[in-house]
Amino acid sequence: MIGTDYVHAADRELDEAYEEPMGLDEYVDRLFERPSIGAHASKYLVSAIEAAGTRIVVEEGEERERYRFFDDPYNDGEHAILGNTEVLNAFVDDLRSIAAGRGKDEKIIWFDGPTATGKSELKRCLINGLREYSKTPEGRRYTLEWNVASAEDSPGLTYGDAPRVDEDSWYQSPVQSHPLSVFPEPVREKLVDDLNAETDDQSPIRVETDLDPFCREAYDYLEKRYRREDVPDLFSAVTDERHLRVSNYVVGVGQGIGVLHSEDEGRPKERLVGSWMAGMLQKLDSRGRKNPQAFSYDGVLSQGNGLLTIVEDATQHADLLQKLLNVPDERHVKLDKGIGMDVDTQLLIISNPDLEAQLNQHADRNGTDPLKALKRRLDKHEFRYLTNLRLESELIHRELTGETAIWEGVDGDELRERVEASLVVPISEGEGHVVERELAPHTVEAAALYSVVTRLDSEDLPEGLSLVEKALLFDRGYLQEEDERLDADDIGLEATGDDGTHGVPVTFTRDVIADLLNGERDRTHPDLPVENVLMPRDVLNEMADELHAAPMFSRAERREFEDRLVPVKNHVFERQEADVVGAIMHEKRVDERTVEEYVEHVYAWATEETVTNARGQRVEPDPLKMKVFEIEHLGRFGEDDYEGTTSNPLVTKFRRDRIITALNRHAWRNRDEDFSIDEVNLLDIPVIRDVLESHDWEDVARVYDDLDPRQWDDPPANTETAAIKERTVETMVEQFGYSSASAELTSRHVMGQVSYQWD
Repeated sequence: MIGTDYVHAADRELDEAYEEPMGLDEYVDRLFERPSIGAHASKYLVSAIEAAGTRIVVEEGEERERYRFFDDPYNDGEHAILGNTEVLNAFVDDLRSIAAGRGKDEKIIWFDGPTATGKSELKRCLINGLREYSKTPEGRRYTLEWNVASAEDSPGLTYGDAPRVDEDSWYQSPVQSHPLSVFPEPVREKLVDDLNAETDDQSPIRVETDLDPFCREAYDYLEKRYRREDVPDLFSAVTDERHLRVSNYVVGVGQGIGVLHSEDEGRPKERLVGSWMAGMLQKLDSRGRKNPQAFSYDGVLSQGNGLLTIVEDATQHADLLQKLLNVPDERHVKLDKGIGMDVDTQLLIISNPDLEAQLNQHADRNGTDPLKALKRRLDKHEFRYLTNLRLESELIHRELTGETAIWEGVDGDELRERVEASLVVPISEGEGHVVERELAPHTVEAAALYSVVTRLDSEDLPEGLSLVEKALLFDRGYLQEEDERLDADDIGLEATGDDGTHGVPVTFTRDVIADLLNGERDRTHPDLPVENVLMPRDVLNEMADELHAAPMFSRAERREFEDRLVPVKNHVFERQEADVVGAIMHEKRVDERTVEEYVEHVYAWATEETVTNARGQRVEPDPLKMKVFEIEHLGRFGEDDYEGTTSNPLVTKFRRDRIITALNRHAWRNRDEDFSIDEVNLLDIPVIRDVLESHDWEDVARVYDDLDPRQWDDPPANTETAAIKERTVETMVEQFGYSSASAELTSRHVMGQVSYQWD
């Protein structure tokens, strides 16, 4: 039965996550076999992050190693943090320093940044990742459970209910106390030293917390009971398996992770550790003292003890931050004046930039600033808006479709195709009627590029570099200009302090596109299903219009963002133009074998020696073959550039500068390998591919004498223009990922612009 299969799958999931409780001695044995299960909070965080592995990404034009943990791999990427890799790596470096005891122990890690930059995703990603890691053998988390029912002669140790026996009388530490905290401090220190001596880890395990007040109540009760009875081996009696056992728990909010939300209320003490329950105090026989059994332990530090404490939207809880000042370095917090609790947790706060304004309200008082001590303890990590075209395109895809798979890879045609591709979005029109609407190719790219360009700092741009080119450099790490590849380092481009600090957030872009998708379409072309097609210019124009209606932007920002629209439109048009030209000339492309043969002859001509190609054939330079290829396929030269088959200086310069130089550059980049013309995949060399496979309007005009772009919208029957258009639209659909409607609209738009300059 299908239902049974799912039930069994759930059984397996839980069986893998939980273990049978064990005795204290068995836990210690297991700890020496697998030390990771005893890690303190910061060490455990680092281990969980590293366990997911790494991958290489390109951001701000540089290759970086990224921890997959922040891609939310255990949750199919639903709460992945896109970009900000350098910030996340710095966060992990801080955790590693704290875990190893090399400093920053007193720091409260602070994630700051404008809205919609991924800070909330960080919280969810941490919760998901730590929860799933705790289900693995290496990531198991353990705490203590107590049962005093068989030894008590009073109402006993409970959370307030009447005492019960057997399994119902076991009570777990409400704050996830470390199992080793039950040992007397000298014994615990010796145990931990012996454990670290065997592991030789750069981040030794630390267990510096004593039993929490709830567990201490149980321990003291049992110790007094057995001491009165003069029982030998007192510690063994107290920790006997009838009274104490070690159980594992799955990490989650309330168990190892404490989250203080913006809407949480209460006095500071309640929000931090919990509150006393008056009814419970009266019920328990505590002889006039406050009994830790009557404490709720529902504060953020109590819930996060053993791993991670998160204060979300810290601006709403600014009053708590000063109360947290000494928690990281003292690892101690008080339930009451006379009752304290050791905590082992990594403090992390998340805020928008308005918290910084609050912290700096007394900055002009210099040495008398009352918030100076707090600011010294805050270790700031700033999230910023994405400045990579690919990442912003991926984020827009996620926002519009709910698809969460990560676009992996550093560079290459596949990623560029994803950025440029069309996107089909199902739209509900009510009563179960759903239509599919298409964002034409380059539409998501246009929205993403404009968003990125609004976020870039225009100051200190290298001479001749535009903001669009800066965005492309950040995305790819290089620019390709004809036969030359320009790397970011060569250009001298670096990310500045203002890149990504302001600009158009993805939520604005998403809402603009969503409104267009759900709104009525303008039937400018009644013969086409254009109501289902959204073009790049539609989105860009609407984004520019909506800037004035969005209250989040200042007047200065609106003016600045509007000024950056035209270069984006021009770039997107160039991409559409390249598609149309590529489709028109698709059948005229040079096959790979012909290109290889030409380059072999040029190489033999330049080296003045016979070349043996990959097929074992001896190739001598053939002037006629080179001439025919250069005239017919390159279209750069005519008969006047040759005397018979002898080329003039312009042709000679072209061969040396555009072909041989490219081969030499490729050889230099692969200088650690044995370079041979026979082994080169010539079309993998960007320079040669661009020179030999790209076409322009001069090529189109040369090949198709009778093409008239002014007739493109409705070409007369039986004309060359009609035939070319039919083939072009068909090629755009089959080869370039267009629909018939978007191919029609794109080709009309391009040809409409070209027609003005055709003659």
